[in-house]
Amino acid sequence: MKEKTSTIINEMIRYYAKDPRRVNHFLKVFSFAKSIGELEKLNEETQDVLEVAAIMHDIGIKISEEKYNSSTGNYQEIEGPPVAREMLLKFEFDEKFIERVCHLIGHHHTYSEIDGIDYQILIEADFLVNIYEDEIKIPQIESINNKYFKTKAGTEFLTNLYL
Repeated sequence: MKEKTSTIINEMIRYYAKDPRRVNHFLKVFSFAKSIGELEKLNEETQDVLEVAAIMHDIGIKISEEKYNSSTGNYQEIEGPPVAREMLLKFEFDEKFIERVCHLIGHHHTYSEIDGIDYQILIEADFLVNIYEDEIKIPQIESINNKYFKTKAGTEFLTNLYL
């Protein structure tokens, strides 16, 4: 899977050509997600889904900006899965794997329907990066921690970085 992960990263860098901000964002989310997943001792299949979803989670931004002149989460969730599916089909993943990755991409801004540890960790990893990139202040970080962080590793990262 490691080779496929690197190939997907390469594909996403091509997809976001001339947009280093987006590339840096997904690489940071991937790094946090990978680390949290490993620290939480996910099984191999769940870890693989998590890592690919973390790399591709914002794939819908590009089309959302072109189509709606907006990168808001709801547009990303609509536009991301079809683009991700098309890209993932090149890598010969099975349908179950592709479905789960697309589900995570299509829900990564929906915090009320978390249905698995991979989903939970993706949310936490994205928050860890967005808190820094969006310069979120302590009171809001505390609220995010109380509402959305559930894993031991993710909570520890959040606390050590920001609280």
